[in-house]
Amino acid sequence: MATYNREAAVAYAQKWWNSYNPKFPMFDVDCTNFISQCLFAGGAPMRGQFNRERGWWLGNNNWSFSWSTPHSLRWYLAGSTIGLQATQVDSPSKLIIGDLIFYDFEGDGRYDHSTIVTSVQDGIPYVNAHTNNSRNRHWNYADSYAHTPNTKYVFFHVKDQF
Repeated sequence: MATYNREAAVAYAQKWWNSYNPKFPMFDVDCTNFISQCLFAGGAPMRGQFNRERGWWLGNNNWSFSWSTPHSLRWYLAGSTIGLQATQVDSPSKLIIGDLIFYDFEGDGRYDHSTIVTSVQDGIPYVNAHTNNSRNRHWNYADSYAHTPNTKYVFFHVKDQF
C-alpha cells in the first residue's frame, strides 16, 4: 500500500506553479494536467493505461481524460475505489494541504477548473493552479474573470493510503 505524500504534492505545486515541467506535456487549458502532476509527485499511482476513458494515467505521449480535464478528474475521484481515491466533503473548511477543489463556473454541471490546496490559513484554504497560473490564491476564486454568481464547487479530500 502506498501513502499520499501531501508535502511532496504541495512542494511540486509551489515549484511549478508559474512554469512547466518539461517532463510532462503542456496544454492550453493546463489546470488538471498540473493537478495530476502534483498528485503524481505526491505518490498517487497511475492506473488504466491505455484506455483514455478509464483510469488516471499518462504515458507514451498519451493520457487519460481524467489526467487532463477537470470534469473527468472530478468524476474519476467521485467513483474511484482503487489507486488514487478521494472523499467528497461538504465544506472547504474540511480540506487540508494536498486536497483538491473543482469549479463549475457556469453552474451547468460541467466542471471547468481544478486547483490544489497548498496552505490553510485561519481555516481558509489557499490554492495553486495552472491555465491562469495562480499561487496561494483564496479557494473561492471570486476574483477570477471566469467566476459567476452561479459558480459551484466540489471539494475532495485525497485519501492518504492507496
